[in-house]
Amino acid sequence: MDNLEFLVTLWPTFPHFKKFARDSRLSGIRLNSAMMKSDELSNEFSIAESVKGHIPLYFDIKGRQMRVTDVSPNKDHLELTLNHPISVKTPSTVLFKAGADYAVLDKIVDKKHLIFQGGPDYMVYPGESIHIRDPSLQVLGPTFLPYEIEKIEMAKKAGFSRFFLSYVENQRDIEEFREYVGDSEIIAKIENKKGLQYVANEFVKQPNLSLMAARGDLYVEIDKPHQIMDALKLIISKDSHASVGSRILLSLVHEDVASCSDFLDLSWLYDIGYRKMMLCDELCLKESLLSNAVNTLDAFRKNYALPKNNLKYMKGGADLMRVN
Repeated sequence: MDNLEFLVTLWPTFPHFKKFARDSRLSGIRLNSAMMKSDELSNEFSIAESVKGHIPLYFDIKGRQMRVTDVSPNKDHLELTLNHPISVKTPSTVLFKAGADYAVLDKIVDKKHLIFQGGPDYMVYPGESIHIRDPSLQVLGPTFLPYEIEKIEMAKKAGFSRFFLSYVENQRDIEEFREYVGDSEIIAKIENKKGLQYVANEFVKQPNLSLMAARGDLYVEIDKPHQIMDALKLIISKDSHASVGSRILLSLVHEDVASCSDFLDLSWLYDIGYRKMMLCDELCLKESLLSNAVNTLDAFRKNYALPKNNLKYMKGGADLMRVN
């Protein structure tokens, strides 16, 4: 599989959705359901219907990912409610904003209400995800909450047959998801250490099932930052069709030209085997940012990925000879 494919994250109500839904350089668009309520989906799906037959659309289900459902107003400390009940020893550090902020969890009431010692530096809003890396953490209750099941049913009714599933940790997650989506295509997002253990010890390649190295959360969840390289190598070694997402071309958020390190990141991912890459949400929110990112990825594909498939390294020297 030599072709390099790109995916982006958009909602149909974005003003630039239809433009990119017809961009032949893309191979898929993910609809991230995290911040969207069920009663808002009908309108989104009706707009998406107008671009069917162009670029494949994927619907993202969050599964066991911990997300904030409510934030209680307090002057001196943070209190919030989670979507899933949890158990973890306290005090424990909780990470916010993809690891850029944190607060110390003091106690848990009724398994969902979290009370902190003070709070993080920045505001916390409903819908945001959190990270608890303490090994005692247990996410309790069903993997698929009622509102997630409702979203799945709505997506199926709208004709979706491609899904992302977040925070996959074992084969049972896939089997249970299959009960809702049947033989649809599933991209299983690997986002924490339990997910990596599943990849190493339990994952078996199946039709309509592939892995994604979801670097946005995975980089936060692993024990040490430098372990990300081994994690990415593990995932592609177990699934040659695995994709990689997030933390790609982030320099373009603030600069017009991608950084040297971003280009080297792309080349390393390609060289170890990744042939499908997905941009993070932040780059997809604005048309100008996304246009620049897609142009940059396409230039990388044309000038590095595709020519690399037609190169022979001359033995005994560093010269390269192109062959047709």
